[in-house]
Amino acid sequence: MINSPPPAAPHWVQVTLSVLGILGGSTGLAAIATVIVQRGKFKADAADTLTDVALTLVQPLQTRVTELEGEALSARSELGTLREHVNQLQFVVRVLTRTLDRWRAAIRAPDATLRKVRAMVAETDRSSADP
Repeated sequence: MINSPPPAAPHWVQVTLSVLGILGGSTGLAAIATVIVQRGKFKADAADTLTDVALTLVQPLQTRVTELEGEALSARSELGTLREHVNQLQFVVRVLTRTLDRWRAAIRAPDATLRKVRAMVAETDRSSADP
């Protein structure tokens, strides 16, 4: 009978078997099973947390946007009123400039007299009093 030594297993097989033996205990397998089973729950919890944080950040921004939209509407309304006033004032300036030009021409006319200038001013006063 030939005595031959039993075949030696590769080193990595021995390490793998040792790790499986350690993890094979109820604690190791339970931990691995728990992580695998609760992985979806961890993802759901993370998604819920991110959603809550996002809502917390977005709500004040929405409130501020609403306030700014109201202020913008108010500013546009005021701008319209101010443009109307500017247009009215520009019209008055044009009318007064024409009147001043007529008076200046009357004063510089070669045949200008104080009586003629006064008559022109009085005529302007009467015509501006008529609506």
